[in-house]
Amino acid sequence: MKISLISPNQQHLHDAQLALQALGHQVQSFEGGKTRLREVVEQSSPDLAVVDGICCDLAELQYIEQTTLDHPDAAVVLLCSTQTPEFLIGAMRAGVREVLPSPPPLDALRSAIQRLEARREGARRATGRVLATMPVKGGAGATFIAANLAWELAQRHRTLLVDLNLQFGDAYTLLSDQKPAATLADVVSDISRLDASLLSSCATQVTPRLHVLPPPDDLARGVPVAPAHLDSILAVARAEYEFVVIDLPRSLDPLTVRALDAAERVYLVLQAGLPELRNTSRILEAFRGLDYSSAKAELVLNRFERNAELGVEHLERSLGSVKIHTIHNAYREVRASINHGEPLASTGRGGTVTRQLGQLAESVQPKPNSSKSLLGRLFGTA
Repeated sequence: MKISLISPNQQHLHDAQLALQALGHQVQSFEGGKTRLREVVEQSSPDLAVVDGICCDLAELQYIEQTTLDHPDAAVVLLCSTQTPEFLIGAMRAGVREVLPSPPPLDALRSAIQRLEARREGARRATGRVLATMPVKGGAGATFIAANLAWELAQRHRTLLVDLNLQFGDAYTLLSDQKPAATLADVVSDISRLDASLLSSCATQVTPRLHVLPPPDDLARGVPVAPAHLDSILAVARAEYEFVVIDLPRSLDPLTVRALDAAERVYLVLQAGLPELRNTSRILEAFRGLDYSSAKAELVLNRFERNAELGVEHLERSLGSVKIHTIHNAYREVRASINHGEPLASTGRGGTVTRQLGQLAESVQPKPNSSKSLLGRLFGTA
């Protein structure tokens, strides 16, 4: 690993450089403080920048955040002689991977680097696809779509459902009536040690192939989830799951935008109505401002009725070339599945809606190999 050390203390630089070089790392030392971070990262392009001399002043983290936003591939570890809970939270929000004492015990520094290497290796192995659902208006049914889409995908693929509605998320309750074993708060509280084992222990298993990471169940706990936290979670999740479905709130805050950035496809869930149409138009315009491709967003017209005043044709004329999926209205069946904490497909009811949810899942799954001959497809031969 290519490592840059930054410290105002020459002895700290000397000791850390010798220790890390002995482990086979390529190490450069730079005398100075946090204000040199951007210069060093742009000059040396390190995999890891270790910055010493940061105090507990939250204002100092602006130097870190500016660099992590512009250079997300460079991990940052801070060395701080005194640490407060507020400072640690602020550091994670600024994109810092770990905070260690100054000077750092060599074992702690070595362990931190090993965790970063494992995370980078996981990111290199990551092949899981990220999908997201977002309501364009409250009550659109986005959480129902997210939960049931995840269920359908999990019939054939390892799938993780992440609920980012941090205050009132209830995606898990649509799939199970059991209390979850852990929540997103448990992952974030130990984010520096996040690996596949920790993620697996915190994600509640609904079926052998479907796991859910619910939001904190205690509103008073007030767990701050930063974009850097989500980066770490998705890096591990994409190496362990074939699909990651994120249920998003109706907002464009930094955390939600980071999730949207990571998603290859975003399902905007709406019902037929003029306010929904206006909100959809505004969201699509915001997506263009974020430089998202036009194919990234697709619409899910929920509780669809053929005789609705605003139908698919109206949406197409108003919104342009955006793909539209329809989920028919089956209020009683859907409400029953929600009240019983069961995916709609498992209830044996809601036939048309169940079929349409299956088609939505099919639209993102790999297509069967079509290169076989007709006889091969019929009889299973090559």
